[in-house]
Amino acid sequence: MSERQSQITASLVEWTGIDQAMIDRLVRSFYDKVRADALLAPVFAERIADWEPHLKRMGEFWSSVALMTGVYHGRPMEKHLPLPVDSRHFDRWLQLFEQTAREVCPPVAAAHFVERARRIAQSLEMGIAVKNGVLLMRGERLRRPDSQVSLPPCSAAEPVA
Repeated sequence: MSERQSQITASLVEWTGIDQAMIDRLVRSFYDKVRADALLAPVFAERIADWEPHLKRMGEFWSSVALMTGVYHGRPMEKHLPLPVDSRHFDRWLQLFEQTAREVCPPVAAAHFVERARRIAQSLEMGIAVKNGVLLMRGERLRRPDSQVSLPPCSAAEPVA
């Protein structure tokens, strides 16, 4: 890490209180919720057999996103483009992430994580839309036909939003 990058990271740590232990708690708690969620669990279960490497990678990702550490080296857009998801999945992902951040982080840290999560979700949703030939206007959301996305089975009493 460069001297400048170290200074930025130190400043973010001081301002938010975020450290690697908090990131790990957030990542693990969040993915516990994801793995139990009717909408999101199937998307992840189809792609992740061994969770420990994924959790480690997500810890690196959030360290880079939240603290500018540069420890994550990957292409998240590339990984997400083929997923059978749309705005319903991103809304649920954000709902669970925000809930988890508020549960495991102090308010300043939670707000810092949530602001970045919202930007990431918007970027990924827009990327997936473009990949599927849909240009979203400002404020528009990606809504794909149900047959093109991963949805849990539903009964008449439990419609999927």
